[in-house]
This record gives sequence, C-alpha cells and structure tokens, in this order.
Amino acid sequence: MQVKIAQKEGLHFNATTARGVEFVIQPKEHISPLEYFALGLISCTGTDLVMLPQKQGFEAQNIAITADVEKSEQAPFRFHTIHIDYRFDSEADDQLARRWVLSSMESYCTTINTVRGSAKIFYSITHNGQLIADRESIHSGSADAMGEAAEAANAGACPA
Repeated sequence: MQVKIAQKEGLHFNATTARGVEFVIQPKEHISPLEYFALGLISCTGTDLVMLPQKQGFEAQNIAITADVEKSEQAPFRFHTIHIDYRFDSEADDQLARRWVLSSMESYCTTINTVRGSAKIFYSITHNGQLIADRESIHSGSADAMGEAAEAANAGACPA
C-alpha cells in the first residue's frame, strides 16, 4: 500500500490514498494527524465489526465506537493508553458479540495490532444495551500472543 502527501502551503497537505482518493489535510483548522490515526484505529475495528458477524449470518447494527487516547507528554511522543468503547446491537448472544470484538482487536485490525506492543489497550462492550465488558485489556503485542489469538479466532479474516 502506498499513500502520499504533498505540501500545498504551510501545514496544508494534499493527501492521496492507495485507491487514488485525494483530500486536503489541514491540521490546525480541521483534523490533526493524531486524530486521523485514532480514527483509523476505530474505523478499522468498526469495519471488522460489520464483516465478522456477516460471515456468521448475523448483522451488527447501531454500531458506535469511541476511543479515548492518552499520549505521552515527553518525547518520544506516542499513544500510551487507548480505551475503545464498543456499542452495538445484534441477534447474537453476548459471548459471540464479545468474540467479534476480540477477533478484531487481537487478530484482524491492522491499526490496533500496530500499536499493541507500545500502548496499553483496554476495551468496553455494550451489546444490546447491556454492558458485557468494562475496561478489560487485550493480550500483549508479542508475536506469540498475536499468533495464538489469530489461531483462536474462529471467524474469517477481514481485510480492514
């Protein structure tokens, strides 16, 4: 995948995605690079939350995902804590709903897997209006843990 930016002027950049979609990045006026990154985290896992249930004959509806991100105050600057709050409805039981979220977070979502080794990641899940997970943590970002999670996931892979 290749993405690119070209300076337009000052802090304004023309961006081009791998699919050729073009847009302007204006961090001071609109979305900052950190906000793009955080939105990328939750849009990736949100895509999985649509696709994983579909592969099992279900539909996740009313999906709302929020990320609370804390970054370090000193260099090297990075995200050090991420809490992702999932809220959605489906006809599935709570155990299967939890499995979809964990499959995304521990196996399929590239952006989450990219920061797993450097940030503490917590999640909460509200399924059909009931809180079924509250600030639980995912496995570490070690290669062994990620490999085990991928093997344990029983849903098809999603290219999110």
